[in-house]
Order: sequence, then structure tokens, then C-alpha cells
Amino acid sequence: MTNATVPERPSLMNLIFGGGTPRRAFFTALVVGTILTLINHGDTALAGQLPPLAKILLTYCVPYCVATWGAMGAKLALYEAQLQAQT
Repeated sequence: MTNATVPERPSLMNLIFGGGTPRRAFFTALVVGTILTLINHGDTALAGQLPPLAKILLTYCVPYCVATWGAMGAKLALYEAQLQAQT
């Protein structure tokens, strides 16, 4: 087997930003973050108070990171499967 047939391991930048990952992670964060914000801070907002901005931002940031992490794992699993298929 020659090195030309071995698939190249995706770079970290490709894992994080390639293949539409940021777009999917954004929409996941938008949906999940909104639901979590309503659950965690809805009573505060209904009482006429503004929930802490840092907590709201983190509520959106966490699902974005989780979706990105999952996409990275899927891309690495695909790479591993391609390696296995060639051996």
C-alpha cells in the first residue's frame, strides 16, 4: 500500500470549522439555548427582571460547544473507518 492511498487526518481547524459544523452548531445552540433559557430564566423574565447576561450567554455557548465536539468526533470516526477500510 502506498502513502497516497492513506487518507489524510483532518486538521483541528477542519474538524472545528469544516463541513458546515459552525452553521449546524449555531442552529443547535439557538434552539437548545432558547429552551434552556426559558426553563432556567423564564420566571425571572416574567417577573420583569433581566436575567444575568453572562448566564444567558453561557446557556447558548454550551450547546454550541457540545454540537461542535460531537461533529469533531463524527469526523474522526469517519477518518478511522476510512483507514480501516483500506487495511
